[in-house]
Formats: sequence, structure tokens, C-alpha cells
Amino acid sequence: MSGNPVTVEIRDGLAFVTIDNPPVNATSQAVRAGLADAVQQVAASDAKAVILRCAGKTFVAGGDISEFDKPAAEPHLPDICNAIEASPIPWIAAMHGTVLGGGFEIALSCAFRLALPDTRFGMPEVNIGIIPGAGGTQRLPRLAGVETATNIICSGGMFPAAKMLEAGIVDALMNNLEEAVTGFAADLPPLPAPVSQRPVEHPGSEWFAAKRAELEKKARGQLSPVQALEAIQWAATLPFSEGQQRERERFLDLRTSDQSKALRHAFFAERQAAKPELIKGAEARPVERIVVVGGGLMGAGIATACLGAGCSVHILEQNEEGAEAAITRVKTNIDGAVKRGKLSAEKAAAQIARLSAGSDYSAAQDADLAVEAVFEDLQVKKDTFTRLAAAMSEDAILATNTSYIDPELIFEGTANPARCLGLHFFSPAHIMKLVEIVHMPETSAETLATGFALASQLRKIPVLSGICDGFIGNRMLAAYRRQADYMLADGALPHEVDAAMRAFGMPMGPYELQDLTGLQIAWANRKRQAATRDPKERYVTIADRLCEMDRLGQRSSKGWYRYEEGSKKPLRDPDVEELIVRYSAEQGIERQAFSAQEISGRLIAAMVNEGALIVEEGIAASANDVDVVKLYGYGFPRWRGGPMHYAESRGTGEMAALMQSVANQSPNSWKISKLLS
Repeated sequence: MSGNPVTVEIRDGLAFVTIDNPPVNATSQAVRAGLADAVQQVAASDAKAVILRCAGKTFVAGGDISEFDKPAAEPHLPDICNAIEASPIPWIAAMHGTVLGGGFEIALSCAFRLALPDTRFGMPEVNIGIIPGAGGTQRLPRLAGVETATNIICSGGMFPAAKMLEAGIVDALMNNLEEAVTGFAADLPPLPAPVSQRPVEHPGSEWFAAKRAELEKKARGQLSPVQALEAIQWAATLPFSEGQQRERERFLDLRTSDQSKALRHAFFAERQAAKPELIKGAEARPVERIVVVGGGLMGAGIATACLGAGCSVHILEQNEEGAEAAITRVKTNIDGAVKRGKLSAEKAAAQIARLSAGSDYSAAQDADLAVEAVFEDLQVKKDTFTRLAAAMSEDAILATNTSYIDPELIFEGTANPARCLGLHFFSPAHIMKLVEIVHMPETSAETLATGFALASQLRKIPVLSGICDGFIGNRMLAAYRRQADYMLADGALPHEVDAAMRAFGMPMGPYELQDLTGLQIAWANRKRQAATRDPKERYVTIADRLCEMDRLGQRSSKGWYRYEEGSKKPLRDPDVEELIVRYSAEQGIERQAFSAQEISGRLIAAMVNEGALIVEEGIAASANDVDVVKLYGYGFPRWRGGPMHYAESRGTGEMAALMQSVANQSPNSWKISKLLS
């Protein structure tokens, strides 16, 4: 890159304005200043058109997030966009790679927009707690209509160039951008009216009200999608100049909000988690052929994810009948993606063609990696890896998907333990983003690097974890559930706990979640821990009693709640509530009322305390890693940044007081972390 990130070259009657600000040509202050100079330089030239292009792999892919905590510096992007649009010489955006945020807003200010067919577009501002701030909410409705603009802006998603062409946002797709744009500029069509001067068709107040209700339900407390909708409504009711001014004011207000800070924290924490110190300098091995042992729901999900990443997958089952059932499960997953419009029929067919299954372990001999997803039993897992090790090469990677069991015990006696690790997927594995990558003392840096590279290939978020019962996520979940059970015994009811956590921003409460996933796995884990549990620790047996009554969740039509036939809607069950009240009486507990704020506060305090202990013990490398696990594996509201960031933003003193209340109510049951002591 030259000293100036924006250069101007004029030749053959055309001005070529090039942004070169690696890695993603973000609209930093230097880029904005360069564009401001370019507008003036071009206006003083004899060029008949301006071609705006970017060096490197992408067009402008957003703003410079590192500037967000500083005062807004001139020149401001809205002024640049207005100057481009008002230029007497028409600007043509020549786009490739990704066109995001401020880059999209710049393109909207140009007279014409041309792109390569594989270009992707989006306004992802809502994902970091803000709204477009350079005219995006005002120009896009004028160009493509309110409904299309709302879908793009309020979702924060990415959209293909073909959709943009169909919506009239892109004027043409070009296979050879440089030559095609030059030819286009040499024979310009009639100039269209500037986008800011075009009318907007108002869809009606009822449409906006319905869309607002839809966004509020989906956002679960996040403000930016609803704020973006309000800004789009201004475009339909106000002159452009007034709407843009209001948009800018809201953008600047949101930029300094707690939600935006939390969402930016999550953004950077995710990227930091993907590059742990342990794999620095290590080279990942290519993984093309994968064996999945166990074709149940988890194994089928893992296989589906691997097929989607372009790998060939062979599923090993106990017998041919099990193998056929596994194939059916994977095909069902793939068919579901086709029906949802996530996958074309051609790509689905290609994935299925790379899938096979059987019961003969010799089929694993050429695999690069094997991952087991069998029953959560130590001996079953050990036997699985004994058979895999006998069939595979001695340097092929072996991975366990265990949720709780110590991998060192699982791999005990395995030749070349440097190639062994944990790859803990979350169910459903083809949808959930998180993968905990569990390392043992013997695991090599190359093996870990390969695990991280595979997670990236699967489009998942990897987090490194050391070994403890439940690793990072399930250990914290156990503490969360334990405190929830304490509150049940002390006076709360399941629906009250669940409602409090939904109000906090969780997708569902702990008891709804247990019914969804099934109570039997956690029950088996509690029974496994019984021999080593401190007898002084408070242990509430309500959940165990439900399991003994075959109330195992939705699949048995009853758990903490009851479920009518064919319905997944949880209904309060008087039998369960009576059991809870009876348990309290048996224990001599005088039940008390808990407010929603007390419930969520105590549960989050227990979660934060466990997260802090995990960091103190070196299980997680940082508090940021803990946040990423809870955000992507357990639905912690992203707009709160994760439990550790949330605790810091609220003040550790407040969280320490809450945790002390938790500890006082259940003596001898909690170890208080240094953070909260």
C-alpha cells in the first residue's frame, strides 16, 4: 500500500479512484480524507466518469471499528457520500468481494453500481449494536423499497449479487470487472436521478407495526434492529436531509451504548479465541476424509457439517441396520437445508455422493481424522478408539466428542497420543456454531492447529479448553442448573425461573432447555459424580425424582413441564409443582418468593463465578474465551457480550454481592472465585 490509501489516476477520459487500505479497505479517517480529496481532484479534471474500485480481495467491507471508542473525526462518511452523489461527474462503483456497511453506503451514493457475480452485500451494523450512519437507512429504501431495505438492514445478513441485481440495487453483473466497467463508462446510459432524490412508497403504519413486533420478538432485548426499522420509517415519511440527520444522530448515540460495546466485545473475542497461543507457528494438516463413529443425532449432525465443508464422510455403526439409519438422518438434515433455501439441490446431491456408512472399521484406514460420537460411557469410548487405532495410520488424528469424560482416560494406551484431542460439538451439530477444542498435555500443536482449521472449514467458532468435568461450557451449565435447583427448593417454580431468564435475553430458561435436550444425560452425569461429591455440598434431588418417574423431557411428553400430543409447547404441570413444594417441606425449608431480577441475578452470578474459576484454573485461556463459549453454545444474549463482559460492565462489586447471597443461602456449596471474593 502506498502512503495514501486513496489514489486517483486519470486516463482516456476516465478517472480511476482506488482505495487500498488492507486488509478490508475499511473507511478509516485516512480513507475518508483520501476520498474527500479525490472528489475535488476529479471534479477539477476533464474526466467524463469516475470508476471507484478497491485493491485486494474486497471492496470496502465496513468501517474501522477501532475508531468507535474515539470521537468521530472529520471528514465524516455521510459528507463523503453526499459529495460523491452531488458530483457533476458520475461515479461508478466497481465492486468485488464483500460490500459491507460504509462500503455499501458509498456504493449507494454512486450513479451506477457494477459487480462481479460472486460479490456479497450487507449492512451488518445491527450486529455490533448500531445502525448505518452514512445514509444507508435513507438511500436503500429509495432505491429498493422499504421491505427489501428492511430485510437487508435489520437482519445484518449477507446477500448475493444476484439478489442485489434482482432488487435493482446493482445495475449489472460483470465477469471481467476492469474491462467491463471501462466499457460501461465509455458508453454511459442516461444518468438516473440521485438515489437521495427518489420517492419512497410507504407500506403503511400497520406494516411497520407488524415488522416491529416481529423484530422485537427475534431480538430478545437487542435494540439496534428495532432502531434501524425506525430510521427506515423516517425515509418513508421525511425529506432525505432530515432523515439523514436523524440517522446520523442515532448512529452516534448507539455507537457509545452499552449494547454496542458488548457486541463489539463479542466480535473481537470471537476472533481472539480462534487464534490461541498454543497453535502459533503450528501448521495445520489438510483434512479431506473423515470417519464419524456413531450415527445418532449427534453423529449425523457432525457428518452433515463435515459434508457441508466439502469433506468425504464415512459413518461407522454397530451393524448395517444402524448404518442405514445414520444415512437417513444425514439425508434428512441435508433435505432440511434444501427446504429452507440454505442449499441448492445440486450441492445437496454432491454432499450425499460423498457420504457412506457401514460397520467395518477397515473403512477408516485412509481417513485423515476420526471423531467418535458414541454413548457417553468411558469403556464404550475406549473400545471405539482401540478399534480405530488398529485400522487407521498411526498419525491419523483421533477426536472424542465427549461432553464430560476426561479425554486422557479415553485415550489411555493409544499409540501416538500427540494426535489425540477433544472436538466437543454442540447439538444439533450441523447448526450450532461452537466447537470446544480440548487439549491434553500430550496433544501436539499441529493436532490442535488442525482442529482449529477444521472448525474454520466447518464455519464454526472454535474455543480452546483444558480438561475438567464438563470443560468450559457444560461445567458452567452445571453450576447454572445447580443454582436454579436451589431456588426451586427455596421457593421458585420452573416457569418463574424460565420466564426470568427469557426476560434477561436467553432463548429459553434452564427447565425448558432441559426438557428440550432431555434430562437423562445430566442425570447420568450426576450419578457418575455421586462418589466424589462433597457430602457437605447441598444436593437437591428434585430432578433425580423426575427422572425416576420417567419424566425425561419432550420426547417422553413430560419433564419439568407437560406436553400435549404433537406439541412442543411447555405447559405447567401441577404434579411437578406439588413435588417441588413437597420436597421443600421434607427438607424443612420455608419457601420464599423471588423476583424475576433476583432469579436472573443469582443465576448469572453463579455462571460468572464458575467462569472466573475456569480462567483461574487455566482451563480457559481468558475471560473472553468463556464469553465466546456461552454466546455460541448456550444462547447467552450477544448484546450483553457474554457473562464475563456483563459482570465487568455491571461492576464486579455488584456481582460479588449477588454471589455472596447465593453462597449464604446454600452453605458449603460454592467456591468463590478471586474475581468475586
